[in-house]
Amino acid sequence: MQAPGRFLNGSTMGHVVRMTATGAMGITFVFLVDAANLFWVSQLGDAQLVAAIGFAYAVQFFSVSVAVGLMIAATAVISQSIGAGNRDQARRQAGAGVVIAAFILTVVSALIVLLRHQLVGFAGAEGETARLAARYLAITIPSLIPMSAALVLSGTLRADGFGAKAMYITLLSGCVLMVVDPVLIFWMGWGLDGAAIGLVLFRFSLLAVAVFLAVVQMKLVDRPRLRTLRNIAGPFMAVAGPAIATQMSTPVGNYILTVVMARHGDDAMAAWAVVGRLTVVVFGGVFALSGAIGGIFGQNFGAGQMARVRSTYRNALVFCCVYTVIAWGLMLVATPYVIAAFGLTGVGVEVIRSFTLVGVGGFVFIGALFVSNAAFNNLGRPGWSTLVNWIKDGVLSYPAAAWLAVGFGASGVIYGQALAGAVMGVVAATWGWFYVRGLRGPQDATLDDVHPRPYPNPDRHRRR
Repeated sequence: MQAPGRFLNGSTMGHVVRMTATGAMGITFVFLVDAANLFWVSQLGDAQLVAAIGFAYAVQFFSVSVAVGLMIAATAVISQSIGAGNRDQARRQAGAGVVIAAFILTVVSALIVLLRHQLVGFAGAEGETARLAARYLAITIPSLIPMSAALVLSGTLRADGFGAKAMYITLLSGCVLMVVDPVLIFWMGWGLDGAAIGLVLFRFSLLAVAVFLAVVQMKLVDRPRLRTLRNIAGPFMAVAGPAIATQMSTPVGNYILTVVMARHGDDAMAAWAVVGRLTVVVFGGVFALSGAIGGIFGQNFGAGQMARVRSTYRNALVFCCVYTVIAWGLMLVATPYVIAAFGLTGVGVEVIRSFTLVGVGGFVFIGALFVSNAAFNNLGRPGWSTLVNWIKDGVLSYPAAAWLAVGFGASGVIYGQALAGAVMGVVAATWGWFYVRGLRGPQDATLDDVHPRPYPNPDRHRRR
């Protein structure tokens, strides 16, 4: 008899807090070492280098978002198989998911490397700053291929309730980057190239630890077979396609806002790079929430326990609200220290102050949007998640930022981002709740009518 899913019993709030806490520690540490990477570069005393990383980050965000979308798809598909009691199918799905993710990121990475000069130019980088940003991308982008495989393996662990082990993947790998960064940047004297090489080593470390924990130790992944790849491609991409499209909205929005911010000079762009790092470090819990609760939604949905699905949604919103209020208070206190640590001056100081005063508070609504994303992605309506995110990032962000920048300068970009997030956060959270409340069982969700059931057994005709 196969073991039941870990999320089918016990307090849903307990599961939300536990999975989000471990997810937050993992993702926060990843971005903490990324912020440390930026910090070490900033200590070289050249704002141009920090600005170059900011432009490269705006471009790299696209490919990272593709990898995250594939992880979300893997978590959704695998957790529902576990909830339905079919662990053999879940293992086959995990193996196939790794192969699919690595293949897609190979194509994406090749395109970005080939077009890197044009992409950083479109973002607003010029001259030496543009050259440095393109060089940073050329070194770091290919390492997203092993990172994508590691993320799918991490999602596999989360789908089965092993949040702590998924956290270890990023914690152990992050330790590698924390050690090698100052060595490569300062001791070896490689500067920006050293920062890029450190990031590459970090991503290969992710894969090594993920393979050990998910494949060797827990045996959650079956060797991918051609038959399995063919059978799972449809159901997997039915979730991955909209999930990737959803994730892509964030870098598009960030890219657009980077263009607006770039008009205010290198000081503003240096602060914008710091804002990007602070956002993911401070709100690791909010970013982790969406991925963390996906497995809880998926297992209970697959088992037909709709009351627990609704309870998970409510508890996730409460968690998000409390987390944001605490983070807001801490950031207000830390503002002068952040300014001093990164050596920000002029317009950059105004941008950071605007972020900690207004931008951070706006994450109450952005977090609510993430909760609705998790519900839509794991409960059969990934297309709806794509819609609300693209309205926020592709439709509302630019006009709001450009309009407010007229009156508030570079700070208007921060205000515009917060305004767009507030509007769509309220809309998405409300829509998500009415959808979840109306579900009666897995048969009510049809993956936007792609399949008669959310995730049919792709190997049901496989010979035993």
